[in-house]
Amino acid sequence: MKETELYKELGALTKQQDQWEENIPYVASLLQHASVKIRAKALWLLGEMGLVHPAAIGDCVAAIAGSLNSEEPLLRERAVNALGRIGRGDYSLIEPYWEGLFRFATDAEAGVRLSFIWASENIATNTPDIYANHMEVYMNLLSDPVDKVRMEAPEMFRVMGKRRPELVRPYVDLLKERAETDSNRVVRIHCLGALKTLSA
Repeated sequence: MKETELYKELGALTKQQDQWEENIPYVASLLQHASVKIRAKALWLLGEMGLVHPAAIGDCVAAIAGSLNSEEPLLRERAVNALGRIGRGDYSLIEPYWEGLFRFATDAEAGVRLSFIWASENIATNTPDIYANHMEVYMNLLSDPVDKVRMEAPEMFRVMGKRRPELVRPYVDLLKERAETDSNRVVRIHCLGALKTLSA
């Protein structure tokens, strides 16, 4: 099948959630495809499938994690994101790879750093305690040179503020400062949103 046809097929499958579970092995097989575009789409879809069907994705997690070491930034992005979605569904499935995800907080590519924050938010939604000694990583991302990364960084504090406010309180002054001074309006709004969780 040509790349375009296969991409369309995966796009159609994305909308057919009732067929996800039975198609996990097939989509996982596409992680070996020659096309980066197809591998990236497969990684994204496996993440969504793993969130909905964590019990069925276990055998594929190692193959997904294999893309963490790719030289292609898009594949690193998608692999990090997929592990985040799967980890939201069942943290135990991605636990062997969790510590290793922190290296992506300083990845050279902004898109990978952004995916790292998304993945962290997903995992922290149901397993917040594991981040108790790691909040400084997200504090540093509040100063990222790229707007899109800075826009997302406060969202980790919002997620944690709802679940473990005591872990966010040490960063209140910094969040206030960013809410007042950051050059990006969305960053300022998201910092205020994170602060509001502490007073809710």
